[in-house]
Amino acid sequence: MDKSIENMWKEAFLKSDALVAPKINNLYNKKSQHIVDKFKRMFKINLSAIFVFAFIVLIASYLTGIVYLGIAMFPLFMTVVIVNQKLYKSIVDVDNSLDSYHYLKSFDTWLKKSIDVNTKLSRFLYPYVLLALIVGFWFVKEDGVFLGNIFLSDLIADKPDLYLVFGLPLIGIIALVFLLGFLAFIGGKLYLFEMNAIYGKEISKLDELITDMEELRN
Repeated sequence: MDKSIENMWKEAFLKSDALVAPKINNLYNKKSQHIVDKFKRMFKINLSAIFVFAFIVLIASYLTGIVYLGIAMFPLFMTVVIVNQKLYKSIVDVDNSLDSYHYLKSFDTWLKKSIDVNTKLSRFLYPYVLLALIVGFWFVKEDGVFLGNIFLSDLIADKPDLYLVFGLPLIGIIALVFLLGFLAFIGGKLYLFEMNAIYGKEISKLDELITDMEELRN
């Protein structure tokens, strides 16, 4: 035989009009489309969930008296939705008329761009969440007085030697700056952990399928 079975498979895979093994091409096309479609569905569902959750937090914060927390968190969720909605719309730039290999590679490029954008965004989001929580609970009123002011008055009364800056304990300001810096540093890693927890299986399938195709092409 002039051609081994392996070479025949490669030829069938490399040429969209090859008649040697059309079922192989069809199988890869179906797998490729299935992975991409599933990922897009999951992406869209998560965006919708964040959008709905933003309003739930806003309403719940009003009903529980933590109004400023909802006011602070709402634009955060909306920013995440808007940024990722634009990324989602850019999926249309992935040409599904390409062969399965180049289609998956194009989608993989889009996915890496999406992860990179959200990783950078997360370095600001997590510190923002901490500030939102502090502001939210600080301005909760108890008997007409903000909880933050009550806490601060009790702290100063208990430790009158505390050095104050703009009426706030310096040690507290230093601790807050440290926590904000730490969250900014690990924000990207936290996002990647969440990303892997939600999409890890699909990303692994995508990588495996691309690897299989590249082995056939070589």
